[in-house]
Amino acid sequence: MIPSTVEELGAALEGHDYFASEDLTVAIHLALHLGRPLFLEGEAGVGKTEVAKVLARLNGGELIRLQCYEGLDIGQALYEWDYARQMLEIRLIEARGEGSKVDARDIMSREFLIARPLLQAIERSSPSQRAVLLVDELDRADEEFEAFLLEILSDFQVSIPEIGTVKAEAPPIVVLTSNRTREIHDALKRRCIYHWIDYPDPDLEAAIVRRKVPGIEEELAGTLATAMARLRDMDLFKPPGVAETLDWAESLRLLSHGGLTSGLVDQTLGVVLKYKDDIDVVRGLGVEQLVR
Repeated sequence: MIPSTVEELGAALEGHDYFASEDLTVAIHLALHLGRPLFLEGEAGVGKTEVAKVLARLNGGELIRLQCYEGLDIGQALYEWDYARQMLEIRLIEARGEGSKVDARDIMSREFLIARPLLQAIERSSPSQRAVLLVDELDRADEEFEAFLLEILSDFQVSIPEIGTVKAEAPPIVVLTSNRTREIHDALKRRCIYHWIDYPDPDLEAAIVRRKVPGIEEELAGTLATAMARLRDMDLFKPPGVAETLDWAESLRLLSHGGLTSGLVDQTLGVVLKYKDDIDVVRGLGVEQLVR
């Protein structure tokens, strides 16, 4: 059940281990109650995808995920015909001797259609149980797909020539995410409630670590959050996100027998930094400044 106030929504998100800023909570609240898609941008690993997962748990609905990539086409996102099953049906009809010609209606019905994420979201969302559609990393898809998605989001219906129009009983909850590797067209953004998710401040990140990594020492969680903030202030090719913070916290919980030391940081940099040049930058500046 979706909470009716911003305050209740914030508490519900935290109850599902998602610590949202007040601005993000307001954006989610407006998207839910205005029936608008929620468009989230931010660096990789700051928790954009997790918003959709938490909303599905809050709403009790199904999470339907469309992972975008270069070359994604309408058939892969909306529907495809099950050609193998159609061919089998043709052979069965011919074997039964029901005529030498097969009527198109015999093999072009809904049962021979494979629903992909967009059609699944349209068919499975109802007033009593709204599905959550996650269109993840939209910036990886081509602009042509973006235009098609805009059409779908306008009325949540699709026309299938052989079957007719399929329309959602109730609009699904839609979350779009982008890592901003390219700009998304204004026409799509205008339909959405937009929010940029930034890195959390050290206090909030420490709270996330303590909640997500049970058993970690409180002091270590705070030191780790401060170290991550200092890493992000460095001139890195790929600054680490919250996902890397949690990976690092799990690793340090296993390895640490006290506080965070320069030697421990140096040994575990590969947990949070995925490029050699970034590791070299940190070591060149001195890992000790991360724990001072």
